[in-house]
Amino acid sequence: MNAGTVIVMGVIAGGTIFLGLPAGRLSASAGGLRALFNAITIGVLLFLLWDVLMHAVEPVDAALTAAAIEKSSSWGDFVILTALLFAGISVGMLGLVAYDGWTARRTHLRVATEKLGVLRLGEPASRLAFLIAVGIGLHNFAEGLAIGQSAAGGELQLATILVVGFALHNSTEGFGITAPLAGSGGRPSWPQLALLGLIGGGPTLAGTVRGSVVVNDPLALTFLALAAGSIIYVLVQLIAVARDMRGGYLTYIGLLAGLIAGFGTDFVVTAAGV
Repeated sequence: MNAGTVIVMGVIAGGTIFLGLPAGRLSASAGGLRALFNAITIGVLLFLLWDVLMHAVEPVDAALTAAAIEKSSSWGDFVILTALLFAGISVGMLGLVAYDGWTARRTHLRVATEKLGVLRLGEPASRLAFLIAVGIGLHNFAEGLAIGQSAAGGELQLATILVVGFALHNSTEGFGITAPLAGSGGRPSWPQLALLGLIGGGPTLAGTVRGSVVVNDPLALTFLALAAGSIIYVLVQLIAVARDMRGGYLTYIGLLAGLIAGFGTDFVVTAAGV
């Protein structure tokens, strides 16, 4: 498969994330609607955390089976993959803790560039949207690896199914990124939304190109583990926000809606036999 086709596949799979980004410009001054948006994001990210950890643990389980049961491999592979798994989760989570704290301190000192930059990282809602985009971007890089690997192996049908499934799935992630911005007091600019989209969706293309050249379990596991750690950190922040909002039934309705959206798009890929 030629490079142009691989790039088009990556663009389609990752580009649908932009479909949900305009939701961030909705005027939602009512607390109930903000609580609903926040809860939907939690639901989507809970699904992503489950999805990421499930795929990250697969090669670790395979290495353990090969060493302990089949006796076809040494324990070294299992130890290395396990170390990568927990190191990635730790770096993804603690790295965002450190970054968020550093950004908050700069904001406290009223650093103009932090408050007025395109991403507006001096504003709590914008900073949270950025951190969500980072976590989703790491996850999407791993998805791109799967597309690129299928394309490189000449499995056009499988690659196409993955592109369609991931494209549908990524369309829900755009809303998840910008949900904290909706009704936060000021509308995000179009450049801000575009940059958030590139952070969250661009890695799909990068992963597709990389996967079409070479991919291996340690590389994919590392990015999945980093994504899991970052998603865990963001979820803790969003749950704290949900508790303060006291949205009642709206919180749980939004949570269910996010979970249904996540699993529903995943079922499309599963139904296709992938």
